[in-house]
Amino acid sequence: EMDFSAFDTTKIEAYEEQARKNWGTTEAYHEYEQKSRGRSRNEEKDLGEQLMTVIAGFGPLKDQDPAADEVQKRVEMLRGFITDHYYRCTVPVLKQLGMMYTTDEFRRNIDAAGGAGTAEFAAEAIEEYCRENKE
Repeated sequence: EMDFSAFDTTKIEAYEEQARKNWGTTEAYHEYEQKSRGRSRNEEKDLGEQLMTVIAGFGPLKDQDPAADEVQKRVEMLRGFITDHYYRCTVPVLKQLGMMYTTDEFRRNIDAAGGAGTAEFAAEAIEEYCRENKE
């Protein structure tokens, strides 16, 4: 059983405000607003935990090459989850997310959920995916 206390849900409002500030005028953000409209805080929290489960799943794969089929399937799973629940996760958007995962706050949360080095490995796997899948 995984412990998601490392993914500090008390910061969700701050993340939302930052996202609104950075991307509030984009099509992806408007799609996110539509998909999230009517969701309760608990539903949002559950989705966040499900997302962290997908990302933490990179942890057990760290001994593999980021280009390995199983690793790339995990990237596809992540991309699909984001598209299904938040917004269309294009290759450029996915690439940006991968880069964000290596910033301090994201790295701490991801590594706490998937083990040390998970954030960096996920970013490498996403980079490989984006290199191979152009839109």
